[in-house]
Amino acid sequence: MEMNIGERLREERKRLAMDQATFGAIGGVKALAQHTYESGKRSPDAKYLEAVAAAGADVLYIVTGARSLSAKDLEADLERYGMAWETLELALEATDRKMSPAKKRKAADALFRASKAQMAPTQDQLIALVLDLAA
Repeated sequence: MEMNIGERLREERKRLAMDQATFGAIGGVKALAQHTYESGKRSPDAKYLEAVAAAGADVLYIVTGARSLSAKDLEADLERYGMAWETLELALEATDRKMSPAKKRKAADALFRASKAQMAPTQDQLIALVLDLAA
C-alpha cells in the first residue's frame, strides 16, 4: 500500500527524532495542525515545507515518495562507482581479457548495482561476472 503525504511527513518527523509540537513549530504551525497534516486531513503549504526542509526533512520524499539524493549519498555513489570500475579493470587484467568500452560500461554498472545493493560477491563470483559480461 502506498503512503500518502501525511504518512511520509510523520515518517520524516520520526526519522529526525522530533515530536509533533517541535516539528510543527519548525514549520510555523501548532501541534494540532501538525497532527492534521500527518493524518492526511490537510496538506502543508510551501512555506511550511521550506521550513522543515531547512531542518533536514526530505521534502521531495514527503511530497512524491521519492527520496532526494544528498551530497553525502552522491559522494558515496561516486566512490562506489569508482571502486566498481577499478575492480573491473583488475579482474580483466587478472584474467587477461579485453572488453569493448560499451561492455566495460555494462560490467561496471552491474558491479556498481551489486555494491549498492550491498551484495558481497566473492572473488570467484566477481571474475565469473566479468567473464560473463565479456563474452
